[in-house]
Amino acid sequence: MTAFLRPWLVRLHRWLGLATALFLFVAGLTGAVIAWDHELDAWLNPVFYDARSGGAPLSSLSPLELANRIEAADSRVQVTYLPLGVEPGRTLVVGVQPRIDRATGQPYPLDFNQIAVDPATGAVQARRQWGALSLARLELIPFLYRLHYTLHLPVRGGIDLGTWLMGLVGIAWCVDSVIALWLAFPSLKSWRKSFAFRVKRGGYPLVFDLHRSGGVWVWGLLAVVAVTSVSMNLGNEVVRPLVARLSPLAATPFTNPERFPPAPAGSVPLSRERIVAIARDAAHGDGIAAPAGGLFFAPAMNVYAIGYFAPGNDHGDVGLGNPWLYWDAATGRRVAAVVPGRGSAGDVFMHAQFPLHSGRIAGVAGRVLVSALGVMIAMLSVTGICIWLKKRVARARAASVGRAAAAPRLVR
Repeated sequence: MTAFLRPWLVRLHRWLGLATALFLFVAGLTGAVIAWDHELDAWLNPVFYDARSGGAPLSSLSPLELANRIEAADSRVQVTYLPLGVEPGRTLVVGVQPRIDRATGQPYPLDFNQIAVDPATGAVQARRQWGALSLARLELIPFLYRLHYTLHLPVRGGIDLGTWLMGLVGIAWCVDSVIALWLAFPSLKSWRKSFAFRVKRGGYPLVFDLHRSGGVWVWGLLAVVAVTSVSMNLGNEVVRPLVARLSPLAATPFTNPERFPPAPAGSVPLSRERIVAIARDAAHGDGIAAPAGGLFFAPAMNVYAIGYFAPGNDHGDVGLGNPWLYWDAATGRRVAAVVPGRGSAGDVFMHAQFPLHSGRIAGVAGRVLVSALGVMIAMLSVTGICIWLKKRVARARAASVGRAAAAPRLVR
């Protein structure tokens, strides 16, 4: 590295690091927690997840029947996400959205978007607003989940400010990671120092080594998390257009909504029962072994989506995730498919983004690693600020001494 280039890279590393430190600290700690979001949420909120009846499988109502009962009991709500299988002893957690009030032309006011139902009795055990700005026990884990990738910033003019901000932070982090690795090896002859920790010396030398050497040891993993963080937040806006230059990408209603026209005026969506029957037949033709595990309905997009997974495995516990097939809600015509591991190289790359970012690609071991990396990211943010403060104080002290030495002395 030339003597000219290094000072400029040090400055750039400092500026990028300071600009992103707070955001990465929050993202790191929340990421360490939400790697276990399902488990922690269920542990904190048994009233939401544990069926009071015990949920005897033989006596349980079908999820489709439960969805019909929910909508019949409250005409304001429309079921938008429905698990198609129930874990023994668990509730059925259903996603809902408000219907349009014909009198006002506006959605009905609702203070919840999730309902937990006892599958044996159909009784509603609890309701909550997933992602609400709330630290209440029932909403804590969803609060942390949204904090992780949006900071709970609002949507303005159709732009999700939080998602964009964290996506830009991810891009800056990717650039800064490359610079940091370059700066960590000022001389190849002394490369061992870049992996060492001066534990016995403690104090500032140890803080410096935790930042430099700690980052070097896990640099490859940090780079994966940084790149996938951009995909999570700005996948459609940034990553997919870049990947599409190298490899064709399959379109879905959620990645390329402009290619999928809305339903004709006056059309009525097919019933959930009909779509599920179509989806089960389609699975055999596509060689999908997993059962139909979840139904998602997007009325504004005229789309039904069916995910294939065992009960409780909606996130995908290992590998590249779950298959999802998409149908036109009005006609039942299949319009798209996402089957992990199939498609172009670009498709497979995109399939891997969430499993890599969450660690689920490697199962429980991967999630443990992601939690540890989250804590590591927070530590690197804190030590980076400590190093900057130390050097800033030293520069200020040196400048003060220089000014004092240059000042004319009074002669008595």
